[in-house]
Amino acid sequence: MESIECLVVGAGVVGLAVARALARAGREVIVVEGEGGIGEGVSSRNSEVIHAGIYYPTGLNKTRLCVDGKAMLYAFCQEFGVPHKRCGKLLVAVNEGEVDKLAALKAQAEANGVADLTWLSGKEARALEPALVAERALLSPSTGIIDSHAFMLALRGDAEAHGAMIAFETPVLAGRVVERGLVIETGGPAPMRIAAATVVNAAGLGAQALARLISGMPAEKIPPLHLAKGNYFVLSGRSPFSRLIYPMPTPGGLGVHLTLDLAGQAKFGPDVEWVDAIDYAVDPGRAESFYAAIRAYWPDLPDGGLQPGYAGIRPKIERPGGS
Repeated sequence: MESIECLVVGAGVVGLAVARALARAGREVIVVEGEGGIGEGVSSRNSEVIHAGIYYPTGLNKTRLCVDGKAMLYAFCQEFGVPHKRCGKLLVAVNEGEVDKLAALKAQAEANGVADLTWLSGKEARALEPALVAERALLSPSTGIIDSHAFMLALRGDAEAHGAMIAFETPVLAGRVVERGLVIETGGPAPMRIAAATVVNAAGLGAQALARLISGMPAEKIPPLHLAKGNYFVLSGRSPFSRLIYPMPTPGGLGVHLTLDLAGQAKFGPDVEWVDAIDYAVDPGRAESFYAAIRAYWPDLPDGGLQPGYAGIRPKIERPGGS
């Protein structure tokens, strides 16, 4: 049986960042990943946006970490050459009925420590983005986009440079709590039994299943898992927007927003589709609701302008109206 100080389960962006931080602190680290490469789950199926910290309730750790982490992430990208762009974002109220909601978001953001938002009239918003329809808007200049795979490669490289080891195709099969940590059993081509003083569960969509594999883990400490699928459609042709465009948030998500990749390709999404099983297929029939949502702020979106793109699954421990 191999002994290790720290074992991280999952080589997505969270697992790699944790492994890097532990390795840089001088800790002995092994990362085990059931797939054949880094970031093959949630980390590769998202909007690739560097958020400013606008939406979260004030006082939560995730709020503080988003606000502080934005500056840290930009600094990391500069240091390690990760492609990114501080393109900015417009949050839009498309009618008078949404203006109060937008003002509440601004107040929420300022309470969270986001100090760079600018309140815009509809005319000022259209001066920045002529194709946009908005009654009012908030400009978030420090919101940006990032090449998420390049980011994960940089995290992996720096973690390994500081001594961390990563074992791919190494799924966790079982585990048990012992006096000085946990004993984890893995499968794959080279099965291992690892005694670890510290185990970090960064298994993403598999986090709850992993926790249930650990003998001695109290069941009441394992939160429920709800799957919020998010579908994306991509724009055929060139985008008329140079910034990200976000409507008012919806239950379970941030609304069908427009984001850009570093090549300027526009994509729309994600929507919120509560599902019972992981399924990454995008139903072309959902395009109708996308057209309606997008045309609220971009009425000139042409018929046939959207093509099915990709989907991701957000792991949630609660869903609106339920537990």
